[in-house]
Amino acid sequence: MSEPDFKARARHWAKGNRFEDFTEGRVFEHHWGRTITDGDNAAFTTQTLSFCPLYFNTVYAQSQGHPRTVVNPLLVFNTVFGLTVEDLSEGGGPFLGVDNCEFLKAVYVGDTPTAKSTVVSSRESKDQAALGIVTWHTEGFN
Repeated sequence: MSEPDFKARARHWAKGNRFEDFTEGRVFEHHWGRTITDGDNAAFTTQTLSFCPLYFNTVYAQSQGHPRTVVNPLLVFNTVFGLTVEDLSEGGGPFLGVDNCEFLKAVYVGDTPTAKSTVVSSRESKDQAALGIVTWHTEGFN
C-alpha cells in the first residue's frame, strides 16, 4: 500500500467536547487516574525550585506527622488538571483560569489521584459571538 492511499482513506476524528456538549449539571468522570512516583515528585520539586523538605525528605516529613514524603501540591494540581483535558478543554478554545483552588488533604508518593468535573454554567460569550464560556467544578480524589 502506498502512502497516498493511506492518506486518502484516513478519517479525521474530532477530539474532546464542544460548547454544546457542556450542559449544566453534566458530570465527567475523568479517566483512570495517575500514580505519582517519587521520581515525579523529586523532578517537579527540583525543577520548580521548591525547597520545602516535606516534598523530598522522608525523615523530615515523618517528623512532621506524615507517613512518608508529601507530594508537592502544585504537582497534585497539575496532575488533576491534566486528567481533565481530554474531556473538558481538548476540543474547546482557550482556558481562562482557575478560581478557589483548595488542597484539603496531603497526597503521598505512591498515591493515585483521580478527577471528576461537573459543569456549573455555560453561556455564549458577550464579546465574541462564535464562542462560549463554560464553568466547571473539578474535584481531585485520592
